[in-house]
Amino acid sequence: MFDIKWIRENADAFDQALAKRGYEASSAKLIALDDSRRSHITKLQEAQERRNAASKEIGKAKGSGDEARAQELIDEVAQIKTFIQSGEEEERKLVAALEEAMAVIPNLPHDDVPMGEDENDNVLLKTHGEKPVFLFNEAPKEHYELGEELGDMDFATAAKLSGSRFVVLKGQIARLERALGQFMIDLHTSEHGYTEVSPPLLVTSEPLFGTSQLPKFEEDQFKTTTGHYLIPTAEVPLTNLVAGEILSEDQLPLRVTALTYCFRSEAGSAGRDTRGMLRQHQFQKCELVSVTKPEASLNELERMLGCAEKILQKLGLHYRVMTLCTGDMGFGARKTYDIEVWLPGQDTYREISSCSVCGDFQARRMNARFRPTDSKQLGHVHTLNGSGIAVGRALIAVMENYQNADGTVTVPEVLRPYMGGLEKIG
Repeated sequence: MFDIKWIRENADAFDQALAKRGYEASSAKLIALDDSRRSHITKLQEAQERRNAASKEIGKAKGSGDEARAQELIDEVAQIKTFIQSGEEEERKLVAALEEAMAVIPNLPHDDVPMGEDENDNVLLKTHGEKPVFLFNEAPKEHYELGEELGDMDFATAAKLSGSRFVVLKGQIARLERALGQFMIDLHTSEHGYTEVSPPLLVTSEPLFGTSQLPKFEEDQFKTTTGHYLIPTAEVPLTNLVAGEILSEDQLPLRVTALTYCFRSEAGSAGRDTRGMLRQHQFQKCELVSVTKPEASLNELERMLGCAEKILQKLGLHYRVMTLCTGDMGFGARKTYDIEVWLPGQDTYREISSCSVCGDFQARRMNARFRPTDSKQLGHVHTLNGSGIAVGRALIAVMENYQNADGTVTVPEVLRPYMGGLEKIG
């Protein structure tokens, strides 16, 4: 969400920033809606002033014995009251129209975000580690081949239970998935200073609006018959912990994390990644959320990226970091880094974490503010979110990178304490 006053004062810059994201100019439309709202408010204020003045004149007319004039004024006040009552409803409609128009406009990119149309225009920031070398003749297998051969990854039964894009994990693979999640949440809380939160997995529409999943991405959500939504990411409840709050400056930065299931309809991904666990309706993810002062948010993005990277480094996985271009960023982001892990079974890199700074975009939608120590004026906080990391994709990466010629999978050393000392699956 945006400040309409800022748009009025920076209309050209606003439209130019939208153009970088492939959106048409919107300042003129928004300013016109605001003009209608302001004009109507002026009329209401003038009507209120006239009603107050006429009410005083009634007393004077009666005091002077001019009953005819008094009755004229009484009739006028009654008409003004009717206008004000209907006018207040019209004001609410005009305010709603402006807010609805702004709610579907994406965040503006930072100046250092590379220009581009899609993922092909993303820019490599850095790489870590080397691709694994396998000492067997056959090509590395994909995770679902390994899992099905081990008998602990069952897509057929999942389809019988729930349809496509689900999986049943059993035995050692189920334990490996659990170990990965526990390892992530432990690292972020013990070494990275995040506070663990166990949030609801069902939310109302307001938190989804606050983090900008609604209204634009309604079709991507799972909605219940009670009006609740299953969370698409723990970013939603974690960020909304500060919705409607006024924080003191010494409460910032606020850093929270959660290991939760996430639910996505994948409405726009028909035919993509239909094999295996890459794109599921239900998956686990360790989420990182930070709430900061405005001047600290860009540095916090670099810090968050480092926290997510540390997971992959301790797992011994090769990855690269990409700076997303303007055309590939998420709706609410101002700048985004994607971490892409190497999957030898697919012979390609795949996204495993996305870390974004949103500026005050979400804070304005949530009305989340803070009180600076050296100022009486409240300011909007800045919010950030990142995957720290996606558990299912980490499971895929571990299985494919640590596979052996006999179909077994070596357990990374850092996970063995969570696996009862087990060194190999199979």
